[in-house]
Amino acid sequence: MITAQRAGLRWLLAAIVLTAALAVPSSGVEKKSGKTKAAPAKASKTTTTKKADTIARNPYLGAIVMDADSGQVLFEDNADGVGYPASVLKLMDLLIVLEKAKAGQLKLDDKITVTAEVCGIGGTQVWLKEHEVFSVDELLYALMIRSANDAALALALHAAGSKDAFVELMNQRAAALGMKSTKFHSVHGLPPASGGMPDVTTARDLALLARELLRHPETLQYTSVREKVFRQNPLTVMQTHNRLLGKYEGCDGLKTGYFSKAGFSLVATAKRNDRRLIAVLLGSTAKEVRDPKAAELLSKGFAALGGGAKPAPLATAAAVTGRTAMAAATPATDDVQAVLSLPDEQSESDQDEEEAGPANGGRQTLLLVFVTLAVAMIILATFLMLRRKDPNEP
Repeated sequence: MITAQRAGLRWLLAAIVLTAALAVPSSGVEKKSGKTKAAPAKASKTTTTKKADTIARNPYLGAIVMDADSGQVLFEDNADGVGYPASVLKLMDLLIVLEKAKAGQLKLDDKITVTAEVCGIGGTQVWLKEHEVFSVDELLYALMIRSANDAALALALHAAGSKDAFVELMNQRAAALGMKSTKFHSVHGLPPASGGMPDVTTARDLALLARELLRHPETLQYTSVREKVFRQNPLTVMQTHNRLLGKYEGCDGLKTGYFSKAGFSLVATAKRNDRRLIAVLLGSTAKEVRDPKAAELLSKGFAALGGGAKPAPLATAAAVTGRTAMAAATPATDDVQAVLSLPDEQSESDQDEEEAGPANGGRQTLLLVFVTLAVAMIILATFLMLRRKDPNEP
């Protein structure tokens, strides 16, 4: 009986240790399971990325402000610094799909049946399920508002037949646009799996992409929406991560991106007095830094334009400092304060925007369930063994 007790206790101790080890999450990402609306970020915390784990800089790795009509650069600061686009990459997805629709190679009302390959991709999702059917139009809204990785993959497969074929289209289009420092390896911007290559780009390249997108009126249709219902059953409500929408006067579109090593990025556009600007901030250390800085740069840009006048010429010192005459313009304080005072329910949820790599969440959940059941069986067997009476005892 004593031997059996000792053996049972050893099994019990091993089970407890194993359960504790598996219960520790492998990353700081909260997995979604059935939630249909992103939880707001906590008001008391400023989200930053750890210096050891990121290429992000304060206030940014690189930035640029461009006149959307003429393409003239009004401001640049390390605009050719190479960083990771994260979900901003999805703007290229949008461009390819819109161009294919314009060429008659697909239709926005085409129906897409979700495949097993699309489900459980990881990171931000609209939780597509196998055999669900959505239109290209519906998935484009999910791509731009929710930044859904599963929607990105579903659209890529529909447009090109495979991920690799779509990535090839992305790189061909980038080259045609003069995005000299950009190389895409994914359709969604997730950090690569072990041994994989990351997507890379620059602020200048992203401005060129945004300028091309703005030639398509549908771009603002998809990127200006702050909230939209994706499905009714279960009710799934999408909220934008672009904090400038509805807060910065004239801002009406484009996209954010984030994962820990990339930092917080934003491609934004705004229109005032019939003049449209594009601002790109790549690799900020925090969204609380990125968003007011974007508002500041846009306001300086509009001030430099002088209310409809021709863009100010570039400063002579720009070639040396990377900055232009726009730096001397004074931004409207109200613009920056409007973004700083943004309520939390409009802020991007770190759990949603933390894009933690391909499809590990579902496998980890199944493994944890399996181990939990196994541990329960071991504990039950141990309990029964300890209760069993030794026939040699009186």
